[in-house]
Amino acid sequence: MVDTRTDGMSGLAWVAMVLVIVGALNWALVGLFDWNLVAALFGTFSALTRIVYVLVGLSGLYLIFLSTRLVQRPRA
Repeated sequence: MVDTRTDGMSGLAWVAMVLVIVGALNWALVGLFDWNLVAALFGTFSALTRIVYVLVGLSGLYLIFLSTRLVQRPRA
């Protein structure tokens, strides 16, 4: 959610943003160099790798939800 006191992003929004950026950079590495950073760090399709993928996906969904809330918010 957006912190209405300071118009800044909440902690959850920051974490989601970082995870989505990590996911985007990982896909760029896969596309450009055929190298998967997440799999290199945690093992190919290990439980931890799958958790990271799920968290990145959920973060993307949360940011979609958050962006619709920001668009609907009245401007000052």
